[in-house]
Amino acid sequence: MTHTYQLTGMTCGGCENKVKSNLLILPDVTAVDVSKDTNSATISMDKHIGLDVLQKALGGIESKYQITANTQSEVLDETKSWAETYKPILLIFGYVTIVSLIVSWQNEAVNWMVFMRIFMAGFFLTFSFFKLLNLKAFAESYAMYDIVAKKFSAWGYIYAFIELGLGLSFALNLSPIIVNWVTLIVMIVSILGVLESVINKKKIQCACLGAVFNLPMSTVTIVEDAIMIAMSAAMLILM
Repeated sequence: MTHTYQLTGMTCGGCENKVKSNLLILPDVTAVDVSKDTNSATISMDKHIGLDVLQKALGGIESKYQITANTQSEVLDETKSWAETYKPILLIFGYVTIVSLIVSWQNEAVNWMVFMRIFMAGFFLTFSFFKLLNLKAFAESYAMYDIVAKKFSAWGYIYAFIELGLGLSFALNLSPIIVNWVTLIVMIVSILGVLESVINKKKIQCACLGAVFNLPMSTVTIVEDAIMIAMSAAMLILM
């Protein structure tokens, strides 16, 4: 496939050569044609590459070279790329939501306390599973942005087992008041590092699914933590 982008910042032949060489080293890029006169870049690739990846190859968001979508079809491709990037999380949330609805359907209505408990059990058990597949890699990634793990490296290892314990506790409905308080505190601490990274536009990997999937840190991660915070708070209020 071939896409044409708007690419600003090129002022001479040297700029054109630099931009071209930087883009050509990307995996799946097969050909690049750039022009400072038309402020454009035509890129051939084996599969679609997101604008964020292209911009990173050009030096990141602070670079003088800025690449943007040039056509409506490219904007649509970016939307598809977002869905592909976060497909693992979207599938997990979909499965957990469906199972939670089935289990909580009682007397022809949804029992929302049961729904939230099962949802949180599924969330923590699934996410802890992926973290435990490569615990060391998760801990190293987590230490890049979590406010506790930055200062106490062992926290990443401990956190994965806390998630496992919370998932089992919600599934078995053990000590709901204590478990929800632990969830509320742990997730509030967790979201602080995520917020700091997203606000400062840090280009780092999100460790929510361990090292199995290369997911970028974004508002999606904030939503994940926020849902857990909201549900644990709601359950504490409704008990």
